[in-house]
Amino acid sequence: MDREPGLSVRLKLTLSYAGFGMLAGGLLLVTVWVFLLRYVPEVIDAGSPAPAPDGSRLPAPVMFVPDRFDLLHAFVPRAVAVLGLLLFFGLLGGWALAGRMLAPLTRITDATRVAAGGALSHRIRLEGRRDEFRELSDAFDSMLEQLESHVAEQQRFAANASHELRTPLAISRALLDVARREPAAGRGDLIERLHTVNQRAIDLTEALLLLSRGDRGTFTREVVDLSLVAEEAAETLLPLAERRRITLDVSGGAARTSGSAELLLRMVTNLVQNAIVHNLPAGGTVTVHTEAHGDTSLLRIGNTGRRLPPALVSTFTEPFQRGMERVRTDEHVGVGLGLAIVHSIVRAHGGTLDLAPNPYGGLLVTVRLPGPP
Repeated sequence: MDREPGLSVRLKLTLSYAGFGMLAGGLLLVTVWVFLLRYVPEVIDAGSPAPAPDGSRLPAPVMFVPDRFDLLHAFVPRAVAVLGLLLFFGLLGGWALAGRMLAPLTRITDATRVAAGGALSHRIRLEGRRDEFRELSDAFDSMLEQLESHVAEQQRFAANASHELRTPLAISRALLDVARREPAAGRGDLIERLHTVNQRAIDLTEALLLLSRGDRGTFTREVVDLSLVAEEAAETLLPLAERRRITLDVSGGAARTSGSAELLLRMVTNLVQNAIVHNLPAGGTVTVHTEAHGDTSLLRIGNTGRRLPPALVSTFTEPFQRGMERVRTDEHVGVGLGLAIVHSIVRAHGGTLDLAPNPYGGLLVTVRLPGPP
């Protein structure tokens, strides 16, 4: 809704400065009147004849003694002129002073217009001592930096998601084209391959929806014990661990937090599945440990495997990032969102996620979540 244009802040400040100057001058005149002019008689007797030596009276010398009317007649025009000068210099000086005071605000406004045009890389970087405008400028720069990072992350995520979704669709189309050109080809093999490709597209779509849900943080909170969630996830993934001859060990005590039981189960399941899949070919181990430290609940999941460089570990929580040591070609190849979903769920629950390479190979994952209120 458009509003009618009003006075600018600079003009308002100018009028305020000039008004205060006029008020101060008026108070000064009132003070002069109250404490000086009101005690001057309206009419002053110039003097009576002085007595002569012989008893007669001599005419008194003529003296000019101004009365109240004379003082007002001489004072008022000059007072009005002084008030006029106060008004002029108040407006002139107020306009210049207001412009100087509002100059940082003008820079912030210009930066806002630039950012609204899509240039999120622009920064104000206001110099000078720290005052209200400097704090506003720094806060605005910080907001722009976070917004630019968030937008870049979303754009990168959208591009990667489009690429990942386009791959199974392109494969499906190629398979259908082959089947159309060669109707005599085996339908069983075609159906099986289409089922695999479509299942991958479904898994990717569900992962994207889950990641979006975790980022929004819109879920009903309840008290959840991470030790019970870890046992449920381990029981579900035990057949996978046995097929790969991986020892799965769950230990620790109760570790309660507040959040979504479904999302926390998906978080633990993703972590345990990653620890099983990205392990030694045989004879590896996966340890799951839960404990409570004061108001914080801890979940630690470690596994064995190849030694991982720290630079590679730092990229694991980014969407669609698969380090070369982590790429799998079997039926458990992921969509590249496992740890990104974990990170999103942990962040939505107000916790922290730490990834560190084990000294002897493998990965150590530590999740810290706040306890229930």
